[in-house]
Amino acid sequence: MSPLPALSIIGAATKRLAILELAAEAETRGFAGLACPGVGGNLALCASLAHVTTTIPFWSSIQPIYLAHPMETAATAAHIAEVSGGRFRLGLGVSHVPMLDRIGLPTGKPLSDMREYVAALRAAERGAGALPAILLAALRDRMLDLATEIADGALWANASLSHTPTQLARLPTDRLATFQLANMVPTVIDSDIDAARAIHRRTLGGYIVLPNYRNYWRVAGYSDEMDAIEAALELGDRDAATAAMSNRWLDDCTISGGATRVRDRLDAWAATGVTPIAVMSSTSGGQAKAIRELFDLYS
Repeated sequence: MSPLPALSIIGAATKRLAILELAAEAETRGFAGLACPGVGGNLALCASLAHVTTTIPFWSSIQPIYLAHPMETAATAAHIAEVSGGRFRLGLGVSHVPMLDRIGLPTGKPLSDMREYVAALRAAERGAGALPAILLAALRDRMLDLATEIADGALWANASLSHTPTQLARLPTDRLATFQLANMVPTVIDSDIDAARAIHRRTLGGYIVLPNYRNYWRVAGYSDEMDAIEAALELGDRDAATAAMSNRWLDDCTISGGATRVRDRLDAWAATGVTPIAVMSSTSGGQAKAIRELFDLYS
């Protein structure tokens, strides 16, 4: 039987208890892990997971480094690691400048800031307690190289399946056995593949406006799409930008379709050595319904 993927869960306001119940069920069903995206309060969600689950690994995916002082992050991460029996991993990232600008947080140079943040975390370990494994959001090669130097694993979001082996070839062979690799892959289970793709076009609409993502997808082989998207964005034409999101590109970065197609694509991700994190959406409901659809897929 194919290995089960990891699962993304978001502690949305008023729905947190329901999501924790689904997390506990995911553990019972044998899912590979639980990933908590950095949409606010993800370390609080991780702390709750330490108490409602007993065996499944879980991690932040990601905790933005500019949101909290490293001493506070170290204390929180060490606490969660201790009370979870070592099941927690701390996923860190620089997040996105437009979002940080909106809330008035200054940013610097991603690579040097990340290096300094991880060093500060490790320096705080004596007082905070043993830190968990540290994973870095490493969409592009230079951050992936930094992750292999100072961290214990790497995380992607919306990565290209076809380009991933090229990036994995950068990893030192002596790190492969213990270096955790995972990718947040938007997933919609629906035999109406066009309806599923429409959901993904809305989801990735928030990412195509980010230069770092466009530059990644260019390297991954989608220059024509990125050229068309940039031209549309310069004109302020979001409809044209959406139209430029080709099925070829979309199907390389997301998963759409009926049960067999979705399982096959999740298996393809697992075959690369990267754990797929199913980021579930549904054409007929919210997060809880989408997660239930994934549970049914593996029932």
